[in-house]
Amino acid sequence: MTNNAACVKAPSARTYDRLLLLIMLLLIAFGALMIYSSTSVVTPVFAKRHIGEFYYFKRHLFTMLLGGLVLLFAYRLKPSVLRRAAVPLLVFSLALLLAVFLPYVGVTAGGARRWIRLWPTTFQPSELVKLAMVIFLARYMSMTDYNTEQFSSFIKPLVVMAVFQAVFLKQPDFGSTMSLAFLTLTMLFVSGMRLRYIASVLVLAIPVIYKLALEPYRLRRITSFLDPWKDPLDSGFQLAQSFISLGSGGITGLGLGESRQKLAFLPASHTDFIFCLVGEELGLVGASVLIALFIFLFARGISIASRTRDRFVSYLAYGLTLMISLQALINFAVVTGLVPTKGLPLPFMSYGGSALLVNMAAVGMLLRISRGDDEPPAEDNKNLKARIIAKRNIYNRKGCR
Repeated sequence: MTNNAACVKAPSARTYDRLLLLIMLLLIAFGALMIYSSTSVVTPVFAKRHIGEFYYFKRHLFTMLLGGLVLLFAYRLKPSVLRRAAVPLLVFSLALLLAVFLPYVGVTAGGARRWIRLWPTTFQPSELVKLAMVIFLARYMSMTDYNTEQFSSFIKPLVVMAVFQAVFLKQPDFGSTMSLAFLTLTMLFVSGMRLRYIASVLVLAIPVIYKLALEPYRLRRITSFLDPWKDPLDSGFQLAQSFISLGSGGITGLGLGESRQKLAFLPASHTDFIFCLVGEELGLVGASVLIALFIFLFARGISIASRTRDRFVSYLAYGLTLMISLQALINFAVVTGLVPTKGLPLPFMSYGGSALLVNMAAVGMLLRISRGDDEPPAEDNKNLKARIIAKRNIYNRKGCR
């Protein structure tokens, strides 16, 4: 007699999305190469600070190593753990954000107080806030009492967002303020929130943005954005040098390491404006390859999110993908003069440990989700949908009364 159980094949072990991991590794390797290229020439500014040609590159390699450990840690976290940790992580990120104002803890640079001192470097809590907000929103939007037809469901996450934005503006950090708003509203839109609610907030935000834009340094950024050549040696210097750098590359670029703008002409060539260096040294071809990598990363993230049955895990995957993609899009828009300067790094490419660590953690979570073995059984999802429908029917009956 044949044993039917023995004939059944064991299910194949699920694995992570290898293509997503490959794209991230290519971006990180590309970024390390361009960071070395932008900092390998010891300019007079570096010489005054006793900075050698390998200073930034070695520090970036250390961050990459630390980021690999963070990625592995995030990969081992089950979505159920992230769901439970959503609120504590949000509170912890707020505490770190407030810690920048403490003496001997907060670090001031460029007139802004955005970093806390951690040996052997510094950390920018605003990057962690974005990740914490994504996890919190995924948890909130997957709750049974979340109803996209109810204004109360829309306003609650906006209150949380406003608290963080108030601290951002105190630092000041207008770039993080806007990016958090884009991220929050986009996730609410993905959840199916009514467009009239989102549109109403955007309309109400116009006078607030106008008031903030009247700050002298922000007003100079806006005027220089509209016409950088009107004052190319002062307020328009950054954007004018960005245009020169991008335009000098042509189709194939000047060659790796041959940039002229990195010779103390283009500020932040290894951080916020590293895309200009790519365009100058590798031309339109290199810039197009970089943009394509981010498009592929976005496509893989959306694919992972759309395959997931669990609402929390799906929203989490959407949020993590949007967190990386929106920041890349804003950075591209800034360096090409489509929007005023925001001071946001290019994910995986720019020098800066905080953003790299958080983005690698996000990819680690996406890789874990892509395995698909942490989702609840289909029956649990059916029960959850039934509870949601019942809850909405109650809301509708109350509305009718």
